[in-house]
Amino acid sequence: MFQKTLSKIRLFFHKEKEPFLSLYNILGFLPEDIALYKEALRHKSYHDVTKGNAKVNNERMEFLGDAVLGAIVADIVYNKYPKEQEGYLTNLRSKLVKRETLNKLAVQIGLDKMIQHSDKMALAHNSYMNGNAFEAFIGAIYLDKGYETCKNFVSHKILEQIVDVNEVAHKEENFKSRLIEWCQKYQLECNFKIISEKKMPQQNACQFLSEVVIEGVNCGKGTGFSKKESHQKAAKAAMKRLKNDVGFVNSLFDTRNNRIKNSKH
Repeated sequence: MFQKTLSKIRLFFHKEKEPFLSLYNILGFLPEDIALYKEALRHKSYHDVTKGNAKVNNERMEFLGDAVLGAIVADIVYNKYPKEQEGYLTNLRSKLVKRETLNKLAVQIGLDKMIQHSDKMALAHNSYMNGNAFEAFIGAIYLDKGYETCKNFVSHKILEQIVDVNEVAHKEENFKSRLIEWCQKYQLECNFKIISEKKMPQQNACQFLSEVVIEGVNCGKGTGFSKKESHQKAAKAAMKRLKNDVGFVNSLFDTRNNRIKNSKH
């Protein structure tokens, strides 16, 4: 306790007091090596050059953080759900570490305001920068404080205060039902089928590849550790295509009209 108090007192006289304070507010502890966190929050567009004339950015640390975060989340959900099988745990881990989740987390803890990047990046739409920085940040914590401190940060700061694991576990993003309802509304024939089933010996599971077919046209594919999961991902891919490709949607309607017309003859 005394050492922690002494560190806080010294902080106010540190030449880099502001970044230390910002990191302390996010982490809940004082970093030992602030250079690690600076690297984690430096996007490749920033073009900071070291004395060795090598560009330093967060891509390498992002690689490390991705692996560490995956291991920590797997550790947590494995112990939190002792009766669940591998497929369920894999699906839950995927939900917790998916890009959309990490992007939101980076913003929620204020990490996005600390990322160094070019002015052009500030104006551009980059759906990966914040999430990548979050992964790199995890890598920095791991290198600075070790696995247990990193795990405590993810467990207590993220999964207890911001993300409700139970809510994520039971949240069903039912893209399949939404797609079927849309097809029924416009009298479009819609079918789901399994293309392949691949055994994954190392994971003691099977991986399914599904596709959704609308009016005889392949509209989307998806993989999962259950048929249901692969159907959901295929439906999601199809909905994305339907949303972004008006010409494709019109071609489906034309096919439907021809089918209905021919059925009357």
